[in-house]
Amino acid sequence: MSVVISDEILQATGLTPDQFNQEIALHLFQTGYLTLGYASKLADIPVNAFRQLLKQRNIPLYSYDVEDLELDLKNLRELGRL
Repeated sequence: MSVVISDEILQATGLTPDQFNQEIALHLFQTGYLTLGYASKLADIPVNAFRQLLKQRNIPLYSYDVEDLELDLKNLRELGRL
């Protein structure tokens, strides 16, 4: 599948085509729609370069919320490690 972005829209963003793809990839990764591997493919850069881009933007590589912490604590208690 191909998506066509008009030159008018691209110009309105002030981004180059490569920058535009990176922004889309960053957003889709951050919102959980793409994995790191697929996001780096969409951005057309190596995974390590995409990781660096995430770091520059202060976007966490992993999503870890309160529910994850509570589940980890529960599992540790059940294993007798807490």
